[in-house]
Amino acid sequence: MQFARLNGVVIHHQVIGAAPDRPTIVFANSLGTDYRIWRDVIVRLVGDFAIIAYDKRGHGLSEAGPGEITMDDHIDDLAALLDHFDAKNAIVCGLSVGGMIAQGLAAKRPDLVRALILCDTGHKIGTQDMWDARIAAITEQGIAGISDAILERWFTKSYRSADNADFTGYRLMLERTPVQGYVGTCAAIRDTDLTRTSAELAVPAICVVGTEDGSTPPQLVGELARLIPGAMYQEIPGAAHLPCIEKPVELTEIIKAFIDRLPSA
Repeated sequence: MQFARLNGVVIHHQVIGAAPDRPTIVFANSLGTDYRIWRDVIVRLVGDFAIIAYDKRGHGLSEAGPGEITMDDHIDDLAALLDHFDAKNAIVCGLSVGGMIAQGLAAKRPDLVRALILCDTGHKIGTQDMWDARIAAITEQGIAGISDAILERWFTKSYRSADNADFTGYRLMLERTPVQGYVGTCAAIRDTDLTRTSAELAVPAICVVGTEDGSTPPQLVGELARLIPGAMYQEIPGAAHLPCIEKPVELTEIIKAFIDRLPSA
């Protein structure tokens, strides 16, 4: 385990090195998860790429910090982590809110971002009423009180089997997310609209989505792909909101093919 104090909070992360001439891929995770969701993708990339994975503020083993959590906090934390390792021209792969953080980073600190892999995300996700209702439900019932509804959007029906030990494990990951971090990040997503800044991005990008995603459906992700100049779009059949878990081989191949097409750094 690796930790660094950045912007006043301790951020848990993992760095896996590679040859100096190999690109760096940074993984930003979704709401209610930590960087372990990328395990089956990362193991297929180790050696060919340097890897940086981290738990965003208020998730996993990272501190939430005092007060409210904003999208700028999440963006600044990732920028500080990359600065900490002097990582320039990184390929940032973000899922859901992680994809929003990636878009925000590319707009705010283009010197850090070579390309974007935006998985199951959007320039604006949900409505104020939806997020306010979720925050209220968790405040009253805890995350476990609404986890069934969340997991239905995360995973396909076949994956959500009581006999599937992995599914049980990811339920526990969700339900054990610190409430302060979860609710704070709900509010950050609610208050974020990246329509203008993402329409002005000038980095190569690909938008990837599971065809059965119930949180950020293909229609939304396709809208994002049309918004970002020159962005590519790719669907993964048989996956829902977390293709890094349900379809890691397919997602890894998409990542590799996209990077192979990038101009030389």
